[in-house]
Amino acid sequence: MMNHRTRIEATISKAEVDRPAISLWRHFPVDDQDSSRLARSVIELQRAYDFDLVKITPASSFCIKDWGARDAWHGAAEGTREYTHRVIQHPSDWEKLVPLDPAKGFLSEQLDCMRMVVQELGSDVPVIQTIFNPLSQAKNLVGNDKLAVHIRKYPVQLKIGLQTIAKSIQRFLEASQETGIDGIFYAVQHAQYGLYSEGEYKQFGTEFDQQALEPIELYPINMLHLHGKEVMFDRFLSYPFQIINWHDREAPPSLASASEIFSGALCGGLRRHETMVLGTPQQVIDEVQDAINQTGGRGLILGTGCVMPTIVPWGNIHAARKSVEV
Repeated sequence: MMNHRTRIEATISKAEVDRPAISLWRHFPVDDQDSSRLARSVIELQRAYDFDLVKITPASSFCIKDWGARDAWHGAAEGTREYTHRVIQHPSDWEKLVPLDPAKGFLSEQLDCMRMVVQELGSDVPVIQTIFNPLSQAKNLVGNDKLAVHIRKYPVQLKIGLQTIAKSIQRFLEASQETGIDGIFYAVQHAQYGLYSEGEYKQFGTEFDQQALEPIELYPINMLHLHGKEVMFDRFLSYPFQIINWHDREAPPSLASASEIFSGALCGGLRRHETMVLGTPQQVIDEVQDAINQTGGRGLILGTGCVMPTIVPWGNIHAARKSVEV
């Protein structure tokens, strides 16, 4: 029998595995405001379900609080927090950002969380840390509506800010290596045709992704997350990731189509609302089997297109986990 690490490694190379890999993750509201509580929540979820890959999911604000962002927990089912103070009030504010020091503040606390998770789970369980790409962090600093305005009206100032954000990500990735994590979950939220053109994403996304990801070769297991619908999937095939995760049940390409054009592993197959929240255990099992059929059981990590909502019934998580057992 393979352990979690060897199973994930074999899945990435599309080799034969003893059973399909599975990885589900969620937010931990309130607990995500303290490094030790977040670590304990991640560890307890893994102890309960024994997934093959563990993703640490802090609040999106963890990487921008040291610039002054503030948010609050208002009860969203996904476990996400709402921003109560945006750092960027005027276009000139982008020029005031300075690269963050990962040894200080909230970034330092997240490093502590990563150390605790890795130490507790041991070497057999791969652990990855969530990183929001520069454009996603910019959105959280200024607000989604204003981001579109700044892209089209204040591109020079915005690019100065994106350069600073990318530098901060570089520093955090370099510092994260000593925690023992195996890689990152890189969240890209704006590579959607309903939001921006390919030209706009290339100019404000790709250029700064490349800068932010310079240290990624330090890590062997990295997952790219393409958020939303009508994503620019083909644009990311050359990015240095071993795994791609997207809303495959809601947006193209399908798992079957993606397996023909991507050489690494695909993470998906389960609808997080219709199936995991509102479905029955049997519907979960049926959807798992369909995902396995689409990929021939090779290169597949069963998962949802994004975080599991906090209200997913225990029985459906249990059904998903048991469905991959030999």
